[in-house]
Amino acid sequence: MNNSIRVSCTKKNLKLIRDFVTEYLKALALTDILMNQIVLAVDEICANLIIHANHEDPNKYLTLKVQTVKDQVKFEIADQGRAFERNNYKEPNIQEHIKMGKKGGVGIALVNRIMDKVEFITDGTQNTCLLYKKIK
Repeated sequence: MNNSIRVSCTKKNLKLIRDFVTEYLKALALTDILMNQIVLAVDEICANLIIHANHEDPNKYLTLKVQTVKDQVKFEIADQGRAFERNNYKEPNIQEHIKMGKKGGVGIALVNRIMDKVEFITDGTQNTCLLYKKIK
């Protein structure tokens, strides 16, 4: 099974990424809810990278690798965009967002709730986001 995909940084490629992740997860016989949550989390990170880190530049690329390690799925999303500065990230109040009808701005908070572990690594010009989710 192919476990990696490389796409240019345009929003239309988010569907390719979602389809790729869904196909990979189908083989793991997860519940629909768990599968949808994982697809949502990966989609959210990829959307942030495409829109914010790479400014939807079709000349830039991101690579998504996925593998199952023991009882968990690991996603590795790499790009050469602007690094996400986690130290400057303040988790939004989601209830407040809903009450005020704000759109967006809760993506990373959502990913942190869905996944078991979220890491951001920068090595020179390469940025990597690692997402881990226990599946057993």
